[in-house]
Amino acid sequence: MKIIHIIPNLRKGGAEKLVLDIVKFLGMIEGNEVYLIVLKNEIEYPIDDLKHIIKIIPASVQLSLFRKNKFNNKDLQNFIDDFKPDIVHSHLFYAEIVSRSCTYTKAKWFSHFHDNMKQFENFNIINIFNRKLLLNYFEKKFLFKQYQKNNGNHFIAISNDTLNFAKSTCNGYPFSLLPNAIDISIYKRKKEIPNDIIRIINIGSFVAKKNQLFFIEIANILRAKKYAFEIVLLGDGIMYELVKNKIIENNLVEYFKMPGAVSNVNEYLNNANLYVHTATSEPFGLVLIEAMAARLPVISLDGKGNRDLIEEGKNGYMIYEEKPDLFVDKILSLFNHKDHYNTISNYAELFSMKYDMLPYIHKLVDLYEQ
Repeated sequence: MKIIHIIPNLRKGGAEKLVLDIVKFLGMIEGNEVYLIVLKNEIEYPIDDLKHIIKIIPASVQLSLFRKNKFNNKDLQNFIDDFKPDIVHSHLFYAEIVSRSCTYTKAKWFSHFHDNMKQFENFNIINIFNRKLLLNYFEKKFLFKQYQKNNGNHFIAISNDTLNFAKSTCNGYPFSLLPNAIDISIYKRKKEIPNDIIRIINIGSFVAKKNQLFFIEIANILRAKKYAFEIVLLGDGIMYELVKNKIIENNLVEYFKMPGAVSNVNEYLNNANLYVHTATSEPFGLVLIEAMAARLPVISLDGKGNRDLIEEGKNGYMIYEEKPDLFVDKILSLFNHKDHYNTISNYAELFSMKYDMLPYIHKLVDLYEQ
């Protein structure tokens, strides 16, 4: 089978990490010929073992409400025509709009809903004077026209929340639910879980919806209760310095570590004993599975997509209100009750096995072959 995956870039992110695993595992199946096309030369992941299947092909599309559309897709179209793929699979909206500006009717086309892409939202006539929403509608109309030119499209959703969104906005096309997966072997715990102090970890880009500022409120309560604790925030982004400065303002520097975007996430997970997730919106939550694979109980704010991952009181807890005292109650309950902690820790590891990359790939291939 000849397969192309297309993504805007390989900057640090859940979709990008998943795609790298997908093409790696697809390429291990005998008879598959796989390429990953990256539309912008922005790469933050180590790719030495995948260089032979990664193609950087700059391409862009500019759709305009009142002017002529601009297409820079000749090289991408030529690659598709020359490779003659059986499958073309796009990830994230920029890749969606650029890939669908090309035409190749002999392939099956797949679109991956890594989140609820706002450009697909149904248009309401009351927004006729909202330029951004009008452009979103124009882009959606363009896409659906291109889907027809390519003999259809198949949408893949990563959670029940994204599936419901896709069904409500893209009626008339097939949908499949395929929850994200990880290479479990990378995150499987290599040493005993430390239990000397509360060791919290969080992983995510420093953007507003990831809500790292909320950890300052959690830390203030833990300090007031005189608990020894450490909070490690992994990641980078536009709000990194803001969070760092707020930690300084609250005299909490001794309790926080912020190493930035690291490649050895598994080692940091191995040094923690709790994973706390504060994102206000979460399409799935791949990092929750990584944490569970490292046997960490998860305490998470409800982000809708991550509802699929929390079995209440079995692998962690879901918090439905953004109140720091509710988080602290669960943190202390787990830390102070070792038998309960161990039960949840063991089940978290067992639960994560359902999201291993190998069975995921077999399910994906089944979709390709339908």
